[in-house]
Amino acid sequence: MTASRLERTRLALRRLLHEPESRPGRIFDSVLQVLILLSLTALTIASLQGLAGWAVQLLFVIEVVTMGIFTVEYLLRVASAPSAHRYILSFWGVVDFLAVFPYYIFNESQWVRALRFLRIFRLLRFNRSLGRFAAAFRASKHELIVFGTTAVIMLFIAAAGIYQFEHEAQPEAFGSIPESLWWAIVTLTTVGYGDVYPITPMGRIFTGFIMIIGLGVVAGFTGVIASALSRIRDDQ
Repeated sequence: MTASRLERTRLALRRLLHEPESRPGRIFDSVLQVLILLSLTALTIASLQGLAGWAVQLLFVIEVVTMGIFTVEYLLRVASAPSAHRYILSFWGVVDFLAVFPYYIFNESQWVRALRFLRIFRLLRFNRSLGRFAAAFRASKHELIVFGTTAVIMLFIAAAGIYQFEHEAQPEAFGSIPESLWWAIVTLTTVGYGDVYPITPMGRIFTGFIMIIGLGVVAGFTGVIASALSRIRDDQ
């Protein structure tokens, strides 16, 4: 294959794989979405117990074929990208890699099996509105850093405070500050599983303040992103 023909092939692949607005790109994206859904469906059904032998074999074939296609697609994306290393280190490059890599780890540990479900994030690539979220995060990254730092500080204060109030009454639940972090996380995020909770009067008063502060932290994150999305929508 001559250099000019190789370059034409590379440009055609780039248009197919990296330009979703083109007609070939839209067709390819539609096919890829179907394959991703088929792969996830097979992966989900395979987790059922007592499947017939033919069903297990069929699911295995679907997994092998779809992962083979995803692997070839990933390699072609790398080869046809304007800058291979930038694509590999980009957000979508990492998502594409994580969708393929766990399949080739010959290990059936829980972590490896869980990683295989990360391929569902590939469906986000085909959501055109997702670009607004990415732009919103970039536009508000400084505010998010401030809120994130504040949340970490509040987590430590919550864990340290509840430890002081509750560790004598409940040493098995609040035996140390690190052990109290679980309570701090579920309380500050207003989830409140109820598996660990204060029983002393001061511990309950302290928890009330933490829950109110948690509402403010969650609302702050939401407000920053909503404001950034509104600005980006107006600009577009």
